[in-house]
Amino acid sequence: MALSAGRETSKLQGYKVDSNKQQYSVLLRYIHWGTVLLLVAVYASIEMRVFFDKGTDLRNAFKAWHFMLGLGVFALVWLRLVLRFNQNYPAVQPALPTWQKGLSYATHVLLYVLMIGMPFSGWLILSGETKVIPFGLPALIAENKDLAHELEEWHELAGQAGYYLIGLHVLAVVYHQFIRKDNLFKRMWLRKV
Repeated sequence: MALSAGRETSKLQGYKVDSNKQQYSVLLRYIHWGTVLLLVAVYASIEMRVFFDKGTDLRNAFKAWHFMLGLGVFALVWLRLVLRFNQNYPAVQPALPTWQKGLSYATHVLLYVLMIGMPFSGWLILSGETKVIPFGLPALIAENKDLAHELEEWHELAGQAGYYLIGLHVLAVVYHQFIRKDNLFKRMWLRKV
């Protein structure tokens, strides 16, 4: 890592760390917590649908919310990525061991893959099934119900894996906050520290 006036560049993560900065930007913190709320709603809406019979208005409403909220995650993640690569970040203090930096990087990459891949595959599924796509978005592929069915199986499997990935992320935050007692959580908390 190269040091320069309180800033270091992490070769592993490809962004600039500012050791003088206490928190992420206000906008990035709000996008993070907004994404958290959207993800909770995405998962809740698809899980809640099973309480209603197939074909009922309520079940279809939960599915429609799942589609819309998922596309909301898709939109926010792109804004988040633009900010991520154009801002300096507060350093974790005390500094993380190399293995934790690597694990953190891998987990974040997988979370981004999830937040991009899941809505994109959902969009492909709706396209292949010739269903209405929220927000008037165009179909990405022509009708192909076989492909849509195969994509749907992968989409469900990735959604289940997402529970574990999000759980790992939350456990890491708990570890850093209560065991390691560093500033990791404070860097992303909404209130100014």
